Amino acid sequence: QAQAGWLQHDFGHLSVFSKSRWNHWVHKFVIGHLKGAPASWWNHLHFQHHAKPNCFRKDPDVNMHPLFFALGKTLSVELGMQKKKFMPYNHQHKYFFIIGPPALVPLYFQWYIFYFAVQRKQWVDLAWMLSFYIRFFLTYLPFLGVKGTLGLHLLVRFIESNWFVWVTQMNHIPMHIDYDKNVDWFSTQLQATCNVHQSFFNDWFSGHLNFQIEHHLFPTMPRHNYWK
Repeated sequence: QAQAGWLQHDFGHLSVFSKSRWNHWVHKFVIGHLKGAPASWWNHLHFQHHAKPNCFRKDPDVNMHPLFFALGKTLSVELGMQKKKFMPYNHQHKYFFIIGPPALVPLYFQWYIFYFAVQRKQWVDLAWMLSFYIRFFLTYLPFLGVKGTLGLHLLVRFIESNWFVWVTQMNHIPMHIDYDKNVDWFSTQLQATCNVHQSFFNDWFSGHLNFQIEHHLFPTMPRHNYWK
C-alpha cells in the first residue's frame, strides 16, 4: 500500500507517460482500485500543497496547527502571545507518535475520502474505490471471516499510516512554516523543503521523496532522475 502510494503520486504529477490523459487514467486505477481512495481528493489537496507549501491556511498538510501541534517558530510564538492552548504543546514531541503517524490514515483519511467523493459527486472515483473494497473482501473473507478481514484492513492502514507520515513530514515540517508572505514561487519551494540522505533503502522507502527539493522545483520530473 505504501509503494502504491508513491506510484499514484507519480501518475498524479503526470511524470510517467508523455501524454497527460494516460497519466490521469492510470492514476485513477492505482489510487482508486489499488488503494481505495479518490483521485480527485488527492489532486484537490496535493495541488494546494505544491502551490503554497508550509503556508498556514493554504497548505492542507499543516492544518494540524494549532489543534494538535504547534508548528513553526513564527506560529508557535503567536500562540504563546495569544495564550491559546489546545494541547500541551510542550509535550508534543511525545504525543506526536500517538496522534500523528498511527492515526492519520485509519482514523481520518478512511472516512473523509468517502465524504469527499459523495459531497463532490465524484461518482467515477467512488466506483473505483468500491472496486478496491469489493476485491479486498472477496479475497480475504473466505480465509479470515468478517472480523479477521476488517482487522487485517485496519492493520494494513495502521502500518501504512506510520510509513506515510514519517516520509511526508520529515522533509517539510523541520522547515520554515508561516502565513503566506507572497514570496516568489522559487523561494517559497526552497524554504519549505529539505532533502534526506540518498541511499538505495531511502530511495525505495520514500518513493524518492527524499529528494523533496528537486521534486518541488520539478514536480513533473520522473523520480529516477531527481539525483541528476
